[in-house]
Amino acid sequence: MFTKYRLLALTMVMAIVTVVAIAACSPAEPQVITEQVEVTRVVTEQIEVEKVVEKPVEVEKVVEKEVEKIVEKEVEKVVTEQVEVTRVVEVMAPEGPKDTIIFSDLNWTSAQVQNRVAQYIVEKGYGYPTDVVLGSTLPLFQGLRAGDTHVTLEIWLPNQIEAWNEAIANGEVVSVGQSLGKDWQSSFVIPAYLQEQYPDLDNVDDLKEQQYKDLFKTAETGDKARLVACVIGWACEEVGLQQVSGYELGDHVHIINAGDSAALNADLYGAYEREEPWLGYQWGTNEPALVLDLVRLEEPTYSQECWLTSKACAYEDATILVAVHPTIPARAPEVVEFLRNWDFNIDVYSEVAAWQRENPDASNNATALWWLNSNADMWGEWVTDEAAEGIQAALSAGEEADGWPTE
Repeated sequence: MFTKYRLLALTMVMAIVTVVAIAACSPAEPQVITEQVEVTRVVTEQIEVEKVVEKPVEVEKVVEKEVEKIVEKEVEKVVTEQVEVTRVVEVMAPEGPKDTIIFSDLNWTSAQVQNRVAQYIVEKGYGYPTDVVLGSTLPLFQGLRAGDTHVTLEIWLPNQIEAWNEAIANGEVVSVGQSLGKDWQSSFVIPAYLQEQYPDLDNVDDLKEQQYKDLFKTAETGDKARLVACVIGWACEEVGLQQVSGYELGDHVHIINAGDSAALNADLYGAYEREEPWLGYQWGTNEPALVLDLVRLEEPTYSQECWLTSKACAYEDATILVAVHPTIPARAPEVVEFLRNWDFNIDVYSEVAAWQRENPDASNNATALWWLNSNADMWGEWVTDEAAEGIQAALSAGEEADGWPTE
């Protein structure tokens, strides 16, 4: 009587591991996707019963019998559970003209430099037109989920963890690797020269003391310390507000949100050059953090419980992911394979930031060309030999990517 459940369980498990073939003209590398799925299985249990009754039915003929004493009987039941599985999806390159691949052009330098490099490789190496949509974290993530953009090279977790988990559960995004690597961030950073002058200023709770409020206050902030917080529209804007509340700093700091990363950095650079007090938000791959000597004020250690409630604790070191819209593995499998090989890590970006600091007039487009021309041995490991030939030929001819924005 349990045959149909065994068949149900077997069918579902087989469906999970089946290789899906998408018909087209030429083969591409299989894409490996890990996801949570429901699996139905049959388990056997021992139960005690006072009477066992088996009634005849049309399909099965059995003899009805009663057992007068308590007996043990094996029964089977169907159990559904969540398991993590890896499925291999074999995709084929589509026929006809290649559709444009749109990159999420997040409004900070590391994301835009990575976009310019990736756009050039996708255009010159794989023949796909590219474009960008400029914006901040939250709108562009919604755009990726909706398919308005197709590639985002910096998904910051845990900043976006709630929206990310929801999008993954709904099948709206696909993670294809990491960008930059692990990175720190903090809302409470000061220049090292300031802590040398005030060695006891080393913890966020110190900001409640009048002497340190006086150190950072301005005519604009009244009796409160000036805190240059996260950029408007970034996920960390809301996190910063919750941290100030969680640390009970609302009566002690005056929050100023920068309009963009350039304004945030200019504010810090200006104070640093004059060796003035500065308190505010930074992250490890931002240019000032790479070229200036900065100190993070101590905070309670990150915990998941804290982060999901008050956020009265430090950020967890960020994991920065590369994500694509679910349509991309099918229509541009070679691009997904290239993104899986992407290794634009913090050490690589540190050199980029230093070069931009030495060449302040260079645009992100010019920076990408400099990096591509200087690092063929690196990006050559990410692409096919045929793609590498096309990219190198374009670089030798001095070409720019058609999809780059005018800067």
